[in-house]
Amino acid sequence: MAKGLFLDRDGVINHDPGDYTYSLEEFVILPTVIDALKLAQDMGYKIILITNQGGIAKGLYTEDEVKRIHRHFIAVCQKADVEITHIYYSPHHPDFGNSLSRKPERLMVERGLARFRLNPEQSVMIGDKERDIRCAKDAGVKGILMKTNGDLLEVIRNLA
Repeated sequence: MAKGLFLDRDGVINHDPGDYTYSLEEFVILPTVIDALKLAQDMGYKIILITNQGGIAKGLYTEDEVKRIHRHFIAVCQKADVEITHIYYSPHHPDFGNSLSRKPERLMVERGLARFRLNPEQSVMIGDKERDIRCAKDAGVKGILMKTNGDLLEVIRNLA
């Protein structure tokens, strides 16, 4: 079985301004992210993004806008020879109903583990919120909490 690197998006991959990232223009990849992903890939990790996108439920932006951001990110990674295995997102928000897919629930991680035959004991989730760590733990994956808008490369180096 392979090992997975599950990553939160806002604040880990891209700059989190403190509220929702609405558009491609606001989606700014953090400085060390591409190098961090290259290193993780070289270490044998399958890279999977796991992100809550509750702004969809709130009507702040659409699923098409989220998909546009994700296509852009995948294209940037491909230019750097980094493969993003998959991106899971939850369009739900607790103000508008409950969902098992929204972190801190573990469904998105479990989907990635099952679909890509990943060993949870060798897999890791990196996030900048406690809900990311709870999600990982409940799925049987090690969780690592990093500073919002921090240095992902430093965190990945510590996995080696």
